[in-house]
Amino acid sequence: MLREHDGLGVFILVCANAGFDAQLHKTLAEPLRQRFEESSARYRDALRNGRSLNDADDDVLVFLKLMAIGFDALQTTQRRTAGPWEIQFNQLRAFRPPRMANSRVESLHKPFEPNGFHFNKPFLRKEAFWSGELQGREIELLYNKFPFVDYHALLVPQREHEAPQFLTHGDHHYMWRLTRQLGETLPGVGFTYNAYGAYASVNHLHFQMYLRDEALPLQLPQWQHNGGNETYPSRIERFDEPEAAWRYIETMHRGGESYNLLYLPGECYCLPRRIQGSYQHSPWTAGFAWYEMCGGMVSFSHEDYERLDESMILAEFGRLAL
Repeated sequence: MLREHDGLGVFILVCANAGFDAQLHKTLAEPLRQRFEESSARYRDALRNGRSLNDADDDVLVFLKLMAIGFDALQTTQRRTAGPWEIQFNQLRAFRPPRMANSRVESLHKPFEPNGFHFNKPFLRKEAFWSGELQGREIELLYNKFPFVDYHALLVPQREHEAPQFLTHGDHHYMWRLTRQLGETLPGVGFTYNAYGAYASVNHLHFQMYLRDEALPLQLPQWQHNGGNETYPSRIERFDEPEAAWRYIETMHRGGESYNLLYLPGECYCLPRRIQGSYQHSPWTAGFAWYEMCGGMVSFSHEDYERLDESMILAEFGRLAL
């Protein structure tokens, strides 16, 4: 991507994905440094001489933040555990545009906004790595620009239909079939969904995809929903049949409850929770979306990363509990 595309968007995507993988960062550090220095010089010259910046506004803002701290101050992602919980320090993700993740949300459905951010933007075509028919639908796969799980991608089904981030019966069954099919050849595959009001950052129908060697904390056998004795600190329902899961999702729609979903081959976890903006989350988190609800905590501050413990995590689960 660095060889084939110039512009800030690709640089930011490669830099953030390399920062999430120590070996990848080692391989790409010098090409990234060279691109950073070239782009910084170009932008300083443009700003001094009053010339317009041709990149997308989101990318310009992120790059100016990178220029402010300098390339050598960028840190790769660090990881540790606290009890069953995963914790990571993810510096580059802190620079991403919040879009609607900071908004107060009143309902689970908002019409698609053509003038807002969405996946039909022309500059995002450089960030897509596959498109075609899959299980009867046209889909597009994009790199996640600011990853927090391994092999992190975005799946956008029928993106030109401009569907908002509101799950339908057909969408749910499609994701169930797709996850089961891909699970036959991609060990560790999972798809996730942030409902509107559950810290989805884009109101354009999409799902997040990952591949992991290790189970998420939510999947550990100790929890009651997996047959163990311990109670998970959030409401959770696990289903092994798609229509039963859909009936539960419908109850959340009718009740106006926001939720996060995890699709694994042959099963679905449903996590209802308080809608964003209806409670005050702690300063150490940007808000609990699917990864946090599944037991993974992302910190943008190294100080918070070092001091975060089980009691703080459980207290945050308590804040968003229905």
